[in-house]
Amino acid sequence: MDVQRHPLSGVTVVSLEQAVAAPYATRQLADLGARVIKVERPGEGDFARRYDTTVHGHSSYFVWLNRSKESLTLNLKDPRGREILHRLLAGADVFVQNLAPGAAGRLGLGTDDLARRHPRLIPCTVSGYGTSGPWADRKAYDLLVQCQTGLVSLTGTPEETARTGVSVADIAAGMYAYSGVLTALYTRATAGTVHPVEVSLFEALAEWMGQPAYYTRYGGSQPPRLGTRHATIAPYGTYRTADGREVLFSIQNEREWTALCTEFLGRPELTDDPRFATGSARVTHREELDAVIVERFARSDADELLEDLEAVGIACAGVNDVAAFLGHPVLAARDRWREVAVPGATVEALLPPADLAGLPPRMDPVPAVGEHTESILGDLGHSPADIAALRADAVV
Repeated sequence: MDVQRHPLSGVTVVSLEQAVAAPYATRQLADLGARVIKVERPGEGDFARRYDTTVHGHSSYFVWLNRSKESLTLNLKDPRGREILHRLLAGADVFVQNLAPGAAGRLGLGTDDLARRHPRLIPCTVSGYGTSGPWADRKAYDLLVQCQTGLVSLTGTPEETARTGVSVADIAAGMYAYSGVLTALYTRATAGTVHPVEVSLFEALAEWMGQPAYYTRYGGSQPPRLGTRHATIAPYGTYRTADGREVLFSIQNEREWTALCTEFLGRPELTDDPRFATGSARVTHREELDAVIVERFARSDADELLEDLEAVGIACAGVNDVAAFLGHPVLAARDRWREVAVPGATVEALLPPADLAGLPPRMDPVPAVGEHTESILGDLGHSPADIAALRADAVV
């Protein structure tokens, strides 16, 4: 593949990363053609490699987050390992790390340390609650942050809370780290200034909590937990059909409300019923409105209901499980799957969601632990004998 076609070709990223947030940020940089050197512990590597073994013996998390990277093993507790890292950083553009609180500083890899030793390098720190403040020393995992931001209190049914089904705090932090690094690279290129990037899981997910935060602060109470129903829009949610399936639909404006009443429910008088005449009124009288919809859904199978809703311009969908999502006709028709190598096998991987016309993303293999150690050290001038000695001393 012609790497010059990739937008970030020529950019080198060194990452001391683990778990989800930082690897997600750097994988997206790799998708755009950046050279990402993933520094791992000798032997075991990133602990996310052992989260599960479902993908040809590999972790589903690791396969998702680490394609197109090079794996270098280094023992950073050894001064020789740290010196090798600094030699890499001297030629790198970006350094990303999500080590435990305080660990980067203890290794001499804090933002100020790096600015003195590598003034062109853009450091990116991904932390739990920020590197300052009263919680700077706390570890933070995805579900902890979901709890602390109030997300869990909004998710689930009236009877029970629930975590979201994917790692939203990690993903949010990874997205902001990715966009922050891109912004810092652009600023360095255009203004010649280097701006370190810092993202915390807590503040990333706090941004995603913006709407319920405003609703709670200025409305006096937080949105209720309603399962698949929407807390501030009605009707919006899933309803059971005559054949036992679930169909979701949403009313977003008064034109759609009128079409629903007259053409789908067959109840044109409901259009101007004071209980349902406005969006706020429909939310207030949700139970009465749901009773009307439940009765209509009980008379038809899911396929018929979907056809009828689409015919009158109402957004709707069946509720897929993950297996149905994998076979979704949109993914197939738009050719979104690509084959990616993993150690000992291949997997089907989705293309990145942002398409840049004429610039195909990079979809290179997922590395084995330390797979590129010898080639990277060789590029730094280490002889095979040097590398063998470092291996014997458990430095690499």
